[in-house]
Amino acid sequence: MSKKAVIVLSGGLDSTTCMGIAKAEGYDLYPITFHYGQRHNREVEQAIEVGKYYEVADHRIVDLTFLKDIGGSALTDETLDVPTEAEEGIPVTYVPARNMIFLALASAYAEVIGATAVYTGVSAVDYSGYPDCRPEFIHSMEETINLATKAGVTGKNILVKTPLINLSKKETIEAGLSINVPYELTTSCYNGKESACGKCDSCLLRLKGFKEAGSFDPISYEN
Repeated sequence: MSKKAVIVLSGGLDSTTCMGIAKAEGYDLYPITFHYGQRHNREVEQAIEVGKYYEVADHRIVDLTFLKDIGGSALTDETLDVPTEAEEGIPVTYVPARNMIFLALASAYAEVIGATAVYTGVSAVDYSGYPDCRPEFIHSMEETINLATKAGVTGKNILVKTPLINLSKKETIEAGLSINVPYELTTSCYNGKESACGKCDSCLLRLKGFKEAGSFDPISYEN
């Protein structure tokens, strides 16, 4: 019997690494990608390319533009500037309740297709201070999923797998390179242009990770 996993796939470096890890762990891959009106909507296009690379049979693209309608984040409200240096506290790029919403929908999909795991690429090391990337949240969400689903209450628990949770960006990249994750297909820039800006928080974390891993970042940058 094959085993199935739903992958929360943004098209970024971390979620694509999760795709590679899930494949290496023997799962059939069922990616789910969310279009939530993000200014870096190019990541949805890249997620589709990643799905093609892994030859997935079914890739769900879900419209969540309600998150843009309510705003509250520099990623969904273009009147707010994307910061180019670290901020104290929770940064303006935090999207309210994003990972909670994503995991809830991914678990619903997992229950319907009989998947036993949901993978998400959160990290508690290089996580920019987002509250929904912490281990406490993941543990609580997994418990809630299994309390709230037919699968959970009938003993078919859905695991929320976070293989990157204790890894730095350097360690994530090293893990991905060891299993040939196609980083050339990914995007991390919050500004969403064809060439990454190299200045936003996400770009800086990515560049730092590749440098520390002693590897070359295969995507293009403006400068």
